[in-house]
Amino acid sequence: MSVLDVGTFDGFYAFLAERRGAERVVAVDNEQYRLWCASRWGVELAGGEGFRAIRRLLGSAAEYRRMDAFVLDGLDERFDFVYCCGILHRVENPLGLLRVLRGRTVDGGAVLVETYGLGGEDRNGPAVRVSEPGEVYARDDFVYWGFGVTGLERLARIAGFSRAESLATVEVDGHPRIIGRLIA
Repeated sequence: MSVLDVGTFDGFYAFLAERRGAERVVAVDNEQYRLWCASRWGVELAGGEGFRAIRRLLGSAAEYRRMDAFVLDGLDERFDFVYCCGILHRVENPLGLLRVLRGRTVDGGAVLVETYGLGGEDRNGPAVRVSEPGEVYARDDFVYWGFGVTGLERLARIAGFSRAESLATVEVDGHPRIIGRLIA
């Protein structure tokens, strides 16, 4: 199986996929996280150092590339499985990102999405919530969206996925999250 981890940060899912037997693992990140680490905790990062350190410790063959998710077509490769965890709510164009991910996923392959959700009555609805900078997490101006389950499923179908299914809606430290599987 070939795996793409989009928005890898320190590579947790990339290394997990490799450990679970993936033959090829490519991890990409535009390193935007450097900005919110600096604004939230005052920590200046060069980018990719966590991934590289863990890669060395594990003796991993996972490949890291500094790359924006919107230019993934530059990989000229398609994957059996794609992780997209924690970034859909951080991009200005979530539908565009889902279209790019569909283009990098083989027919019959899957994308596992984890993103900021909606709570309460809106949780399963078609709504998409737009957040003010810093509203969701203090000193984090990069959370733009909250998705209802139906809203995320509709976006996935518009982006070209044949099926989208919600796997879980959970709350983490008071924040709603959606985990879904999108089938190409």
